Amino acid sequence: MTIFTLWFDDFPNKLPALIISAGVAFLFIFILAKAAFSAEGRSRWVRRITGPNGKWFFGMLFVLWAVVFGVGLQLVPHEGANSPYGGLGLIALFSGFFISMGFIWSVIGE
Repeated sequence: MTIFTLWFDDFPNKLPALIISAGVAFLFIFILAKAAFSAEGRSRWVRRITGPNGKWFFGMLFVLWAVVFGVGLQLVPHEGANSPYGGLGLIALFSGFFISMGFIWSVIGE
């Protein structure tokens, strides 16, 4: 139960983290809903992502992802249960999956 009230322990200082996490959750839902609705027909957004330049976009995005998390995960502490290493690793796992699937989608869709 404490995980739901954790945001209000130090309320003014933890408000930006709450707003950022809610924004990221909304962004994930928006992107997934946009992709789900695009299966019915190819909209402008889908044609742009799956067009000839889409594979370059996702390829560069994958290289950027590898560099950011390759360096970023080495800079955080690895010991203890209170380290941010696991959380960043989970974010890297999910974002890498979506970037890889976007790359495959753009290559197959061409």
